[in-house]
Amino acid sequence: MTKFLTQVNNLVWGMPLILLLLGTGIYFTTHLKFIQFVRLKKAFSLIFKKNENHEGDVSSFQALCTALSSTIGTGNIVGVATAISAGGPGALFWMWISAFFGMATKYAEGVLAIKYRTKDENGQIAGGPMYYIEKGLHNKFLASLFAFFGVAVAYLGIGTFTQVRSISDALHLSFHVPYWISAIILTLLVGFITIGGIHRIAAVAEKVIPFMCVFYIGGVVLILLTHLPMIPHVLKIVLASAFDIKAVFGAGMGVAMKMGISRGIFSNESGLGSAPIAAAAAQTDSCVEQGLVSMTGTFIDTMVICTMTGLAILITGANTSGLEGAAVTSLAFNRGLLIPFIGEYIVNIGLIFFAFTTIIGWNYYGERCMYYLAGIRSIKIYKIIFIILIAIGPFMSLQFIFILADIVNGCMAIPNLIGLIGLRKEVIVETEEYFKEENTCSIEELSI
Repeated sequence: MTKFLTQVNNLVWGMPLILLLLGTGIYFTTHLKFIQFVRLKKAFSLIFKKNENHEGDVSSFQALCTALSSTIGTGNIVGVATAISAGGPGALFWMWISAFFGMATKYAEGVLAIKYRTKDENGQIAGGPMYYIEKGLHNKFLASLFAFFGVAVAYLGIGTFTQVRSISDALHLSFHVPYWISAIILTLLVGFITIGGIHRIAAVAEKVIPFMCVFYIGGVVLILLTHLPMIPHVLKIVLASAFDIKAVFGAGMGVAMKMGISRGIFSNESGLGSAPIAAAAAQTDSCVEQGLVSMTGTFIDTMVICTMTGLAILITGANTSGLEGAAVTSLAFNRGLLIPFIGEYIVNIGLIFFAFTTIIGWNYYGERCMYYLAGIRSIKIYKIIFIILIAIGPFMSLQFIFILADIVNGCMAIPNLIGLIGLRKEVIVETEEYFKEENTCSIEELSI
């Protein structure tokens, strides 16, 4: 089965999908005049803007934290290590490339999420690619296809097995917690939080994500500061490896490129269509402002956290240890911090919390997709199945579940990317009108 799924994965994540992801990001980057660079400062300033009187279920900051809760997880700790171990140091550069162009894609997703959102029977916001594909492209089949794969990712991909197994491994390695105990604890916690809906999920994400970012990033910063003279040399190695002819054109069109881009997308989810489901719930009347807030998620996830993790791994030489996954990052922290076992605890505790917030974030994504497919009554059944899958996650094969996750991720991205390309002009028009109005207001204020 694993061998068959590997072949399917290679087919799904071939160069056509990678080029489609990059091409979409490049298109929006050029036609929106490098918005992810020019408007980044404004984007960060909008994160804490209060819009309580506007339509929406949660604040823009809570919506961002909910989106980050699903992206900051195993991809930042395990995914970076896997990419560098398999693709070499150059994989980190291709993660940067995917993130840079992915920010423009994430912006477009945020714009369309607000523009086409609606409400369900309970008065809760319902939005995301399935709605902008149906309402904007008038293609019900493609919208349903996205929602189907969205549920599949929640059940079989990023939402359950990969995160639960990573948490169970971390608890077992650091605290010797038996897998069956991890299964019980996680099942109870996930059940309690997710039954509370988006408000409880957002409340947890709003508290946990900033704390864990500071906790984990603090450890990485300490490693980088104590090895500061080595960073320029490591960056040279990254660039040299990225542009090595074999890295780009060899080994099936480049292992470094493929691993860097695919793991970068696994981490920040730009183009997958998950983030706009959370963005749709934000309290705002401006689709452009929410698009700007959304794109900061990719910057934080990949440009900051993944970069720091990758540099720590390369500086300490952990990528040549022969270890795999989280063990590589743990070794990097142990070597870098020079304090026995403390680095391992930072990595594993960070992994536990990051992966847990990913679970609750993806529970919400899958719920909204299930609602689109089968209505409000299906949500209860969806949640029961989700909680059962959490319970069996610790006993799944790690290799099997990561391959399965990659496959459903890729399948989910395809209809979303088609939707983004089909609605590209709407994104551009909304953006131009917003900044034209903003510039007009600025000129009037100056004249007064």
